[in-house]
Amino acid sequence: MRPTWTRNSRGWGFLAQAPSGKDQVVSAVDAIVIGSGPNGLVAANVLADAGWEVLVLEAQDAPGGAVKSAEVAAPGFVTDLFSSFYPMALASSVLRDLNLEAHGLSWCHAPSVLAHPLLDGRTALLSRDLATTTRSVAEFDSRDAAAWQALVSRWEDLDPWLVQTLLTPFPPVRAGAGLARRLGVHDGLRFARFATLSMRRFAQENFHGEGAALLLAGNAMHTDLSPEAAGSAMFGWLMAMLGQTVGFPVPQGGAGALSAALVRRLQAAGGQVRCGSPVSRVLVRDGRAVGVRCTGETVSARRAVLADVSAPALYLDLLGSALLPARLREDLERFAWDGATVKVDWALAGPVPWTNAGVAGAGTVHLAGGVDDMSRFAHSLALGLVPADPLLLFGQMTTADPSRSPAGTESAWAYTHVPARPRGDSAGVLSGGWGDPTVRRGFLDRIEARVEQFAPGFRDLMMGRHIAFPPDLEAANANLVDGCINGGTSDLSQQLIFRPTPGLGRPETHVAGLFLASASAHPGGGVHGACGANAARAALRSRTSGRLALAATRALAGPR
Repeated sequence: MRPTWTRNSRGWGFLAQAPSGKDQVVSAVDAIVIGSGPNGLVAANVLADAGWEVLVLEAQDAPGGAVKSAEVAAPGFVTDLFSSFYPMALASSVLRDLNLEAHGLSWCHAPSVLAHPLLDGRTALLSRDLATTTRSVAEFDSRDAAAWQALVSRWEDLDPWLVQTLLTPFPPVRAGAGLARRLGVHDGLRFARFATLSMRRFAQENFHGEGAALLLAGNAMHTDLSPEAAGSAMFGWLMAMLGQTVGFPVPQGGAGALSAALVRRLQAAGGQVRCGSPVSRVLVRDGRAVGVRCTGETVSARRAVLADVSAPALYLDLLGSALLPARLREDLERFAWDGATVKVDWALAGPVPWTNAGVAGAGTVHLAGGVDDMSRFAHSLALGLVPADPLLLFGQMTTADPSRSPAGTESAWAYTHVPARPRGDSAGVLSGGWGDPTVRRGFLDRIEARVEQFAPGFRDLMMGRHIAFPPDLEAANANLVDGCINGGTSDLSQQLIFRPTPGLGRPETHVAGLFLASASAHPGGGVHGACGANAARAALRSRTSGRLALAATRALAGPR
């Protein structure tokens, strides 16, 4: 029997068995999509809308990839197992155009977007209400209110072109031309410089107090970039402005509701999703992808194969090194992952007892100290050391969506980055890897002690907890290698034309009819669907022109 996607009374993300009977064997379809993460499901929807017969093959027993929810901390408490807040989903024209609200998706917002408390009692607060944010920033230094308003004005001026430029394949000809016209030559050069700045330098040049820097640095560290890293200013500004304008929304009922809406839409368009069907090989004949081998059977693809898996998994595992040009093999050896992750989910008997006023209404909370503390945290990771004072991204899910837990309680989580294979401990206490129970207990205590610093009595509210260390995250989702959640580093060395390897920054591969549709492809991590949509559109174009596939082949296999 095949597992099927269904709805539980507490939300989406639960499993039921299909009716008994002989399993359907699909021998040939127009397109096969490997993996049912948001990028894979978006790709499948775009192809189905074009009239293609599409089959999505998912290794796990439920679709959604890293967009799933379940009751794991305690009964009645819905937990987002991986990702949770989705500003890019609202900002992305890709997902907007799919009209998922017509397929049951509803969005919820917390009263405030984000809070960054300090132990001295001050709090930097990000709100969709500009006046609220500027007042908060001005509490650190009154001169910064105007500077923050200038940042928002610049975003509003560029937003129609900027987000589209970031999400389209490289080079972004149409959107990029619109952005260039908006900026002009002089402002274009200044903006290009801004895109390379570190967050710390940008804050020094534009602000006087620490409030704005806290909001920008904390948002930049949603990636694996330190406050001193080139490009961190751009990432911090992008996330902060998305929070300022569209917020950090969550799907009502759990993250799995977003995946469920994508599945329902695909099925309404005639597509299929088959779970419990791991793909072991992409089949290639005469330089073209012609199908896949899956759980003992072969499924043929008349037109294309799209892979919502990591770049190393596609090239090294599903294709195999024998089919790779020498240059591509060498580049994959340099592929850089983002930071490993530890995530803890809690079922709490009541609201978090925050000391600082204003934190209670925020969906997302950054527990990090000041900017210097964030730099020390990032430095520990760079040295391969377990951080002594982890930076926590803390989510108050019932605050954002009251359906997540019983009235008067809170479904909460926190995650932090760690070395995938620790070389030591910044505090000089823990010794060993993430498989060591002593190391796990010690670091869990460190996480909860960090929350207690800002919310004394937090531990007394715990009714249940669920913990995922890097090996656990990878076991739950093979794309989360070592618990890395971004499909590869956000460092400039692996963005644009360098993602996933130096080449064209496009979804085409050196195999005709085979497309990379995951966050390992440009534009990278985040639930925006662009990686999948770009791959699907490339597949649709490839039926009438082989020029892009040929260009990719030459870029990857040509002489040095």
